[in-house]
Amino acid sequence: METTLKYLSDTKVTLTITVGALELGEAEQVALVKLSKTTKVPGFRAGKVPASIVAKHVNPQALQEQTLDDAVSRAVAEAFVREKLQPLDRPNVEIKKYVPGEILEFTAEVEVLPKVELGDYKKLSARQEKVSVTAKEIDETIERMRVGHATKKEVTTRSAKQGDEVVIDFVGKKNGVAFDGGTATDYTLKLGDGQFIPGFEEGIVGHTLNETFDLNLSFPKDYHSADLAGTKVTFTVTLNKILESDLPKVDDAFAKLAGPFKNIEELKDDIKRELTSQKERETGEKFKDALLSELVEKSKVPVPEILVEDQMRSIERDFEQNLMYQGLTIDSYLSTNGFKDSEAWREKEVRPTALKRVQAGLVLAELTNAEKISATDEEIDEHVEVHKRQYENNPEALKQFETEEVRRDIGNHFITEKTIEHLIALNS
Repeated sequence: METTLKYLSDTKVTLTITVGALELGEAEQVALVKLSKTTKVPGFRAGKVPASIVAKHVNPQALQEQTLDDAVSRAVAEAFVREKLQPLDRPNVEIKKYVPGEILEFTAEVEVLPKVELGDYKKLSARQEKVSVTAKEIDETIERMRVGHATKKEVTTRSAKQGDEVVIDFVGKKNGVAFDGGTATDYTLKLGDGQFIPGFEEGIVGHTLNETFDLNLSFPKDYHSADLAGTKVTFTVTLNKILESDLPKVDDAFAKLAGPFKNIEELKDDIKRELTSQKERETGEKFKDALLSELVEKSKVPVPEILVEDQMRSIERDFEQNLMYQGLTIDSYLSTNGFKDSEAWREKEVRPTALKRVQAGLVLAELTNAEKISATDEEIDEHVEVHKRQYENNPEALKQFETEEVRRDIGNHFITEKTIEHLIALNS
């Protein structure tokens, strides 16, 4: 077999492959074995016919087609191994010449995993930020805890004010007609939290218990519902209850209420540790992203379009699912954010994100090879067990870990994590 490799681009190649009589003869024997399973010959059971007998009874056209198919498949596989190429899709094969038993010539065109030229990954400039926690941040956390432990009491002698929790009935109308989602009974609302459109919560302030009043408002122009965005509406509101929060004092008794703390100083120390740990995790993730982005910029990373398209489909699927959880649709998102159509959104938001993910993945894979980073069977087993513990109460979900594919995915993810940690160590 002879092969000639030609790069059409950094990510696409075409192989011209010539198969001789010897290889075609071997392919014919493979084809005869396959055809013997369906060839009926008197005196032989199905699937038990010798190849030499099958050759005399099989349809010549069927044998020729099967031989061609087997010869191409074997030649393509051997050629890519010989040229040390990793195809990313099924090659597009074009037969140029085929003389049964004598010669086969064809081309195979496909996108391949590109050659990545790493920049100097041992001298990156990104640095992790140092973290600190201020007294103000601790006080703000304590204030949120006070709100969480507050007791509420009904107020009957004054009007509603910011910070109160109110229970209301309301009906929203557009051009005098109630609109979907604009009506509720005994709805609890914290004034000042900004849950409703501008003017709604502010409009309740100053009104008294059992009072019914109208609020003439306008929905924001970028509201997620196109039917309501920018429109004028009237809400008729009845104030059923006003609840005032009684916040606990910040003292040792409060500390004991908040957790296993003897005094307020212990509580503050614990809050400081938690906030410090949270900030360190956040800055750590930012540092990883910064290192990887810098390495991508310093490296030559050709990007196969097939990988970008695959990543785009994944991003779109996850994004639409997240919108669904929020009660939104992709159409409402496109409208709110001024996209002409879904294609415009894909090109402006989805494609750039997909491109960065693919580049990062290719760079990390090359770094893994360069630094000879791997994982032992014991390490992979340990990580498989960690994943399995998340599904201890779901026997059906546990079955997925019995497959080699899942184990391989977990192993690859672990190796990627090790590579990132190694990159951090080299630049710390």
